[in-house]
Order: sequence, then C-alpha cells, then structure tokens
Amino acid sequence: MKIILDAMGGDHAPKAAVEGAVLAAEKYGCNIILVGRQEEIDPILAGRCADRITVRHASEVITMEDKYSTAFRQKKDSSMTVSLNMLNTGEGDVVISAGSTGALLTGATLLNKRIKGIRRAALGAPLPQKTGGFALLMDSGANAECTPEFLLQFAFMGSLYMKTQCGIEQPRVALINNGTEEGKGDPLRHETYELLMHAHNEGRINFVGNMEGRNVLAGEADVLVCDGFTGNVLMKTVEGTAGFIMKELKEILYANLPSKLAALVLKPGLSKLKNKMDYKNIGGAPMLGIAKPVIKAHGSSDARAFCSAMEQAMLFAHSGFIGQVESNMEYMTVPGEKA
Repeated sequence: MKIILDAMGGDHAPKAAVEGAVLAAEKYGCNIILVGRQEEIDPILAGRCADRITVRHASEVITMEDKYSTAFRQKKDSSMTVSLNMLNTGEGDVVISAGSTGALLTGATLLNKRIKGIRRAALGAPLPQKTGGFALLMDSGANAECTPEFLLQFAFMGSLYMKTQCGIEQPRVALINNGTEEGKGDPLRHETYELLMHAHNEGRINFVGNMEGRNVLAGEADVLVCDGFTGNVLMKTVEGTAGFIMKELKEILYANLPSKLAALVLKPGLSKLKNKMDYKNIGGAPMLGIAKPVIKAHGSSDARAFCSAMEQAMLFAHSGFIGQVESNMEYMTVPGEKA
C-alpha cells in the first residue's frame, strides 16, 4: 500500500501532515509519499522512517482563497495537483488532502474522473452514533445544489460503502428532512423520497424514511442522505455542539474541590464520550464516486488526525468499493433512465 499525502493542505501544513505520516508509517507500516515544498518538509521529517517515507517536490500550494474551478490550470505544480496526477498514473494507491474541499473535488473529477454513470461525487462523512460505530453522511459538503437523481445515487453509494467497509448487509438509509412524515420538505425532498421508496419497494435499497436533524446521532440509520449544503451545516453543527458541551463540562467539573472529586469518578466515561465525538479519531471522509480512492482530511487536522486518515485510506483502498459501484450501476438510476 502506497499513500500519496498532500503535505501542504490544511491549517497546520506541512508540520501536521509530516508528523502524521511518521506516526502512520510506524504504526501501520505503510509507504507514504509526501508531496509539497521539499525545503519545508525535509527539516520536519529529519530523515525519520526513511525506508517508508519519501518526498515529491511540488513548488506551489492551492490555498483556500484560490478559485477552485481554475486553480488546477493556474497552479499545475501545486501539491494537490501533483498528488492527483500521481494517483492517476499509478504511483500510489490513494490520495489524502486536507486542502480545499472544492478544489479537491474539482481536481479529482477532472484528473481522476468519476465512475462511469455517477452524476456527482459526494463526500461521505462519518457521524458517531449513540449505539456505537458511525453513520455515513452523504453528502457532507461536495455539492451545495443537488437533483433527486444525485441524492438517489448518494444513497446507493453510501449503502455500498457501509456494506464493503463495515460489513453491514442491509444498511438503513434515511433522508434528512424537517419532519418524519412522508409529505415533509421541499420539492427536492419530495421527489427524492419517491425515488428512494421506489428503490426500496424493488429491493434495491433499505430505505427507512425521513429523519429529523435531532435523530442523526441516535443510531437509527447507517446512511444519512442530503444535499451538500445541508450536510455541511449539519456536520459542523454536530462538531461545534460536541466541542461546546465538552468545554462546558470541563468548566463545571473543575470549578471547585467537590466537583473535581466528581470529575475523577466521571473521568473514564467522559473520556469515552470525548473519543466518540472527536473527528481526529476518524481523520477524513472518502470522496465517493471518484474512479480512484481519494480521502478528504479535516482542514484543522493535527498529526493524530492525519494518522487516522491514513488508516481510513488503507481500508478504503482495499475495500473494493469502486468495483462494487461499477458492478451495480444499473441499479443506481432513476426509473426509465439508462446508466
């Protein structure tokens, strides 16, 4: 397994990416190619894991300020562009980047292409569940505007991912909506509901109906379907709420001596809760629908988050997901349309 890591992407580049690569090389024994400005990477790497980690120089960086629709033409030697080109030519098995989501999606679509028949690639973000494990949020930010057909394909891809990656035979699919009743929502939700129900009645998908935002962590579904705008707001709200609650609990429990004593008793449970809600333990989200494995790491990833993303990348690359989508494309279309 050879991982291509865009070392210049993210808020803490390149230090976090390099340190994360060292952790992953030591923990998983994987081979990693760090792509970016060598003069910045080498002093941090300092020769560590030389048998596992190599550096590919790329002189430019795609920033969050760059217009992602033109960044790849204007910055052909950017770390992200070079990484995706390397994946395309078979120099590695999977790409990880914490850079701009829009730029990564655009670049992966242009350079690595979508799986034939897939209308739009989607970002599948794992959301922790009360019952353990996670549910896959499809889409969590790649496509702000969607059609019912896009959401139908997101549901199928999410189901195949949970089946190949997590071994769930019949993943439960829910449509994120502002109510659980069949008639809830706007026209996009109405039409998508009908398509998902039709696919369910034909035995192509396990659709469990609409789901309100308050139930997304309850463990009642394995795949949560929505447009990328809704999904991104939902995901960041969950992250922000988790951070707010943990901070408030810390202030309460360390306010005085009695509460500090209570904190000692509660520490194991609080640590478990913190780990469940911490995105750094997952590290990244797969771009489902791209013909080659691409992982989007969190923009604020530290070394531990990059290490987690590399574990996820290895699992994704070995899962057979892309082949499963290709084999099942005929089932992923709107009734009456060809794949």
